[in-house]
Amino acid sequence: MSRGFGREKRLLTPRQFKAVFDSPSGKVPGRNVLLLARENDLQHPRLGLVIGKKSVKLSVERNRIKRQIRETFRHHQLELAGWDIVIIARKGLADLDNPELAKQFAKLWKRLSRNPAKTAVEPGAANSTHA
Repeated sequence: MSRGFGREKRLLTPRQFKAVFDSPSGKVPGRNVLLLARENDLQHPRLGLVIGKKSVKLSVERNRIKRQIRETFRHHQLELAGWDIVIIARKGLADLDNPELAKQFAKLWKRLSRNPAKTAVEPGAANSTHA
């Protein structure tokens, strides 16, 4: 799998975003950010960013944040395979400098990759209640 960030690694349509918003199988709250994730049955993860003017006023700041998030995503995508991820920015995200952003997202990716939601329904688990 390439470590690039081509079109296949992005959530592109409103429908793709809506699928994650409507039924996230994983939620990872951070200090100034919320990660929503949903399994995607693909060999690679896909990323969508929601960074509005309301939470980050200046466009240069929004663009800087997006670049940092994409960069950390690129480095962690091997452990995130199989997820569609939407990142929602909250107030205060623009106050973090680049190294702090990178550190925070490295932690968030790690927490998401450990999320048991992918294996929450094990074969035979449903039948164990009728034993």
